[in-house]
Amino acid sequence: MSTRDRIDPESRIPLEGLLQVLPGGFNSIPDIVKRREVLSQMRAASEVPTNPNIEVSNHAVPGPAGEIAVRVYSPKKLSQPAAGLIYIHGGGMIMGGLDGEDATCQMMAERLGAVVVSVDYRKAPENPYPAAPEDCYAAASWVFENAKELNLDASNIGLYGQSAGGGLAIAVALMARDRGGPKFSFLVPIYPMIDDRNTSESSRLVTDVGIWDRAGSIEAWGWYLGGKAADQYAAPARAEDLSGLPPTYIDVGELDMFRDEDMDFAKRLAEAGVQVEFHLWPGAYHASEIFAPEATLSKTIWETRIRGLRRLIG
Repeated sequence: MSTRDRIDPESRIPLEGLLQVLPGGFNSIPDIVKRREVLSQMRAASEVPTNPNIEVSNHAVPGPAGEIAVRVYSPKKLSQPAAGLIYIHGGGMIMGGLDGEDATCQMMAERLGAVVVSVDYRKAPENPYPAAPEDCYAAASWVFENAKELNLDASNIGLYGQSAGGGLAIAVALMARDRGGPKFSFLVPIYPMIDDRNTSESSRLVTDVGIWDRAGSIEAWGWYLGGKAADQYAAPARAEDLSGLPPTYIDVGELDMFRDEDMDFAKRLAEAGVQVEFHLWPGAYHASEIFAPEATLSKTIWETRIRGLRRLIG
């Protein structure tokens, strides 16, 4: 039985629709500029309604190589400084941006009663490591420095990221710990991309799902590293010491190629004395809750994740 045959039936329906339009998935487009254009066009086809309860503002913040685009989502009825969620988008370090995260960020700001700060960053291959984590670290530092203006409780700001964004969230937490930087109160890396070696069983298993498969991941890591050797900030699975990281929530699909590296990372966090909540979702592929939002499994994933975030926020 192929990996695709083991996918949750409801979650498989939109995936098959995508593969009819784009055989082989996004990574089948060899030119990265064209790949980004196709992804943007597909996202633009789904209009994101404006949430009347959320105020959205755009900012340009100073970074190590110029301005970094940041988008802030703030609940309109805040009576006191709120918890903050620094949101780092996914895309394999090579794709993605702020616009594609509007719906998720608005939903999270409303459901959590938190100020969500979505961060863009430079992408590979044009800007290889360490451009992305340094941009994210600079943007996170700006959030803390401007907490009062953003109506944030500076003692309750955490990091959230999906896929590549999850890896970057962990990298920023490690950098902050090692540099004596911002004190994050929680860390939420969702199916994080953290191991450039691609040697786990799950990384060998997932080759034909069409969302994020082995060949595309190896290609993306090559572009991201740009010929450099990976360190713990490029590939957090390589970190030898995980102590001192904030309380963490991780979830990953059973049929996600990142499954094994994420399970191992959660185990190592617990062994290092870090509070961890971990969920493995049977039948879920990489980002299936995004591609199949109406599936019962996807709704369960989101409800569990929101509850976990509420516990961390307190």
